[in-house]
Amino acid sequence: MSGVFSSRDDAQRALEALGSLGVADTKTSLLTPGERREQAEWVRFDAAESPGGGKGQPGLPSVFLPGVGWVTGAGPLAIAILRAAGARIDAAVGGSAQEILVEALPEDEIFLYEDALREGRSVVVALAEDAIAAEPIRESLVQQGAEASDARRQQWWLGLRDNEREHYSASGRNFSKDEKFYRLGFEAALHARTRCMEFDQVSAEMDSRLEDLERQYPDSDIEEPFTRGYQRGREYFQALCDERAA
Repeated sequence: MSGVFSSRDDAQRALEALGSLGVADTKTSLLTPGERREQAEWVRFDAAESPGGGKGQPGLPSVFLPGVGWVTGAGPLAIAILRAAGARIDAAVGGSAQEILVEALPEDEIFLYEDALREGRSVVVALAEDAIAAEPIRESLVQQGAEASDARRQQWWLGLRDNEREHYSASGRNFSKDEKFYRLGFEAALHARTRCMEFDQVSAEMDSRLEDLERQYPDSDIEEPFTRGYQRGREYFQALCDERAA
């Protein structure tokens, strides 16, 4: 689970609160907007005063994240997230934590973290053993002022919605009627594992997702809005990458 904070200081306090709950440093991480590598300082919590009260979280200098810009992370989970999102990080950084944590990454939410970082916000990510252990973590993040991922997802879409409605309506389709499946296609295109691949490499996965939705909604017209949304999502991500690279 994750929480978006307006400043790094707020995010740091949230990490400290999680530490007071007994959440291990290896289960939490911090992502913040960074500076160019040659200007960045290493982010490393003091071993005696780490946010989780443990041995401290490993840090890394700012790395360039396609579609986002320069990002600094602290903690093995941050390293895994940045790698999954497309940052080039030396395999020696993070060590075995990468293999341990990568399977638990919410890859379908990484684009939300990226959106927050583009806006200059900081993100705290925490892993829980199960739903019972997750509840106090979620409550602590909220108490510290975090914006929940669901709210973040809705805010992200509202920022795009007017342009997407105009674009889709120009094709003669009814956006109000098709928005749900158009948006699902758009978000599916942003999945960290496949978004940088060529279309012919991801078409099979897109078709599989489409088939799942058609089974779930047998009486709905899904293929056209989902496919158009998927294509627009790919264009959206490519535009972000081009802009940040420039």
